[in-house]
Amino acid sequence: MTDEAIIAAADETARRWAAPDRGAIRPGSEPHKTAFCNLLLDTHNPYKPAVIDWPHLDPEARDRLVALPIWDIAVQTEGKAKIRVMSYGEEIADPLLRRAIELDGFEEGRHKEVLSRLVEAYGIRLEPEPEYHRPRNPEWAFMVTGFSECIDSFFAFGLFAVARTSRFFPPELIETFEPVMQEEARHILFFVNWVAWHRRNLAWWRRPWFWSKVFAVWVFLVWERIGLARGVGASQQAAPQDNNFTLTGSKAVADIDLSAAGLIDICLEENERRLAGYDPRLLRPMVMPCLVRLIRRFLRDPQPAGAAAP
Repeated sequence: MTDEAIIAAADETARRWAAPDRGAIRPGSEPHKTAFCNLLLDTHNPYKPAVIDWPHLDPEARDRLVALPIWDIAVQTEGKAKIRVMSYGEEIADPLLRRAIELDGFEEGRHKEVLSRLVEAYGIRLEPEPEYHRPRNPEWAFMVTGFSECIDSFFAFGLFAVARTSRFFPPELIETFEPVMQEEARHILFFVNWVAWHRRNLAWWRRPWFWSKVFAVWVFLVWERIGLARGVGASQQAAPQDNNFTLTGSKAVADIDLSAAGLIDICLEENERRLAGYDPRLLRPMVMPCLVRLIRRFLRDPQPAGAAAP
């Protein structure tokens, strides 16, 4: 079997999965836990960042890559995600769930390694990284990471599709990141099913407190995203970092004028496409798709290319 065939087989395995048992999967049940844990474990792609062959970029493409205002935040976000997920995994007694959460944390750390090797390959200067401390409340930190990924991945799927179709960056570079994007789809699917399973397995009197934590996490994430640009590090010479790039970055990944309605349509389509290969009996992330569909109702349809303005 050639290396290309092995890579293609691993990629296909990462995109399609169904629980072997047929019939309904009741949220909160033991089969539900088994299904969403095995989804993550069975679809793991064993690629190694150290052997990624980063494609050569011409000066113009490299300048566009370097100019993206995301690299410090991206690397630090993955660094925090790894320690947050791993810390929560240490508190889990159930062996199957613990294995799945540990794999989730490993993959978050691998994302950081991919990004670190990319910035090294293309000479992108980063601010010194902070120390990543174990959170005092691992469950809270795990929930912040999970819901944050649900927000960011929804828009990242769309921006990634825009970058691919516009060919603003070389296709070889886009394809290098494809496994990372699909891993994020697996992560958010695992997380939303964990939320449903965990809540249903709490004592009835603890469920309101859990819902209050969910609400508090969303308030925290909204507050964190207020203001389009947020700096990382104290250096005034550093390029400003955009904490909301996944919501606002279409012009940075394509040389086309894409309306808000057009971007929303692409994000909805890509979100559905990336999750379509996994067992439909598992729960899907709903907050972001429902929210943007509501917003979309008040936006004009994007005009076809070349159409005259009214």
